[in-house]
Amino acid sequence: MEEKIIEVIDGIRPYLILEGGDIEFVKYEDNFVYVKVSGHCNTCDMLGTEINEGIYNLLKEEIPDLEGVINISI
Repeated sequence: MEEKIIEVIDGIRPYLILEGGDIEFVKYEDNFVYVKVSGHCNTCDMLGTEINEGIYNLLKEEIPDLEGVINISI
């Protein structure tokens, strides 16, 4: 399961890095993916939307039981 999550996150990372940010996988627990967002992305007004719609939807395609994505760097 973690390999799938890391694969999806690694696909997102180049786009975030271009914007001055980054994301890293922390853990998968109780159907939630925990990530750490850093750089400019961590202070972006759109962070909540990006996590709740963008990253969540990409991960949900691979993990149907996924309930949410939580940014632990807040």
